[in-house]
Amino acid sequence: MTDRPRPLRSRRRPPEPSTGRFTNGMEYAAWGDGPKDLLWMPGGPGGGLPSGAMSRMLVNRFRPLTDDGYRIWHVLRRRPMPDGHTMADMADDYAAVVRDEFGGRVDIAAGVSYGAMVGQYLAARHPETFGTLALVAGAWRASEWAVHLDQRMAEAIVSRDVEDLGEVIGTYLLPNERLAAPRRLLAPVMSRLMAPEMLGSGGSPESALVEARAEAEADARSVLPEITVPVLLIAGDHDYCFPRELVVETAALIPHCTLVWYRGLGHMRTATDPRVALDILQFARANEHALAA
Repeated sequence: MTDRPRPLRSRRRPPEPSTGRFTNGMEYAAWGDGPKDLLWMPGGPGGGLPSGAMSRMLVNRFRPLTDDGYRIWHVLRRRPMPDGHTMADMADDYAAVVRDEFGGRVDIAAGVSYGAMVGQYLAARHPETFGTLALVAGAWRASEWAVHLDQRMAEAIVSRDVEDLGEVIGTYLLPNERLAAPRRLLAPVMSRLMAPEMLGSGGSPESALVEARAEAEADARSVLPEITVPVLLIAGDHDYCFPRELVVETAALIPHCTLVWYRGLGHMRTATDPRVALDILQFARANEHALAA
């Protein structure tokens, strides 16, 4: 798979997702009305269901998949999250949802950033619960820079410090310290845009701290060789959260991994790039015959 020009954006207004809660308590937003299911594990730590402008942008980015007959299930992690819950435990929670709500299997599982880290454990522990797996802007662990920033994000969520939350998100977008001045100007904008979703923590903001601790302790290297399903790994080569060397090591440890680089992109731009849905769709199509055999 090679880099391609960015697709043109559709001018159609995206539909509003339906929202709900599964029987085990995990919240979801869903859109699309096709016969195939895609389980989406979002980033973190913390966060709530997408709403407003963030919801519309997310729905629009997934349009290639919904147009192809997929229903997207954006599923939050368990709330409240027990103290000491690990990424492996979070993967078990997602597997339980698939077993209880989807008859034991979804067509595609995909995770971005924090969700991609959980997705590695899902693939190793529960390969029967999905067809193909896409990991977007993730690796076997996060950089120390990202771990520190995510701890700060979790603390801002717990204290509902909108100003500091905006500064953290601004740092993700403009990590280079030479851009500190424009980052300060960007922070209030990001607060208004993303704070409603990030602070919507299902009534359990402390769960963000549990997630931050799980991230700091995560090391998936021992389980990656156990993955038997096809894996698509999408990465930006300017990602401060998951640097190139960690991504290359991750791809090398997964037996059936296809690595796609988004050249010149950092973490947030990779996670939100419109090519993601197209690459996931192309990868799923390429593996349909192999999975049916």
